[in-house]
Amino acid sequence: MNFIDYIHEQTHIENETLELLDTLFEHREYKKYSLLLKEGSLSKEVFYIEEGIVRQFYTKDGKDITHAFYAENSFYTSIENIYFHNPNPFGLEALETCKVRVAEFAQVEAFINSHPKLELFMRMLLISFLKNLSDRIYSIKFQTAQERYDFLLKNYPKILLRVPLGHVASFLGITQQTLSVIRAGKGS
Repeated sequence: MNFIDYIHEQTHIENETLELLDTLFEHREYKKYSLLLKEGSLSKEVFYIEEGIVRQFYTKDGKDITHAFYAENSFYTSIENIYFHNPNPFGLEALETCKVRVAEFAQVEAFINSHPKLELFMRMLLISFLKNLSDRIYSIKFQTAQERYDFLLKNYPKILLRVPLGHVASFLGITQQTLSVIRAGKGS
């Protein structure tokens, strides 16, 4: 869904205001497997995924580990860069050809601060992010690999069609072999 339509659907803010917000965001296209952000970047940008899917990842002991996936109608920004002025420990990679809207966080924040309905929308995005983070921590600490896999498929039913299995296994915290066993047991 395009940027204006998505925010209008979520907030019911008049189109004139959203069109002004829209001017802050440039259009970018990323080819499959290209980087939106490199690990260690100092980007202070906000990303909105209009089309495609990206993964957030990091490298530990030479191993590439998938931390999260962001598909259509998702926002991403580096908290480490914007709020703590630290290099971003994560990279952001397109897993499909992606259409993305990008803006400088400071400009977006100034605009949002002058529009109470957008402040409410931003608060709802933050709450959603915190809920997803809480769910992720819970799943890592208390769920079996099978339960994590089932949760992923329930919430992202087409993920296996869009994302390489190695990245799915990494996200679930299991090997590709374990993922194959789980999938074979499900008849997937």
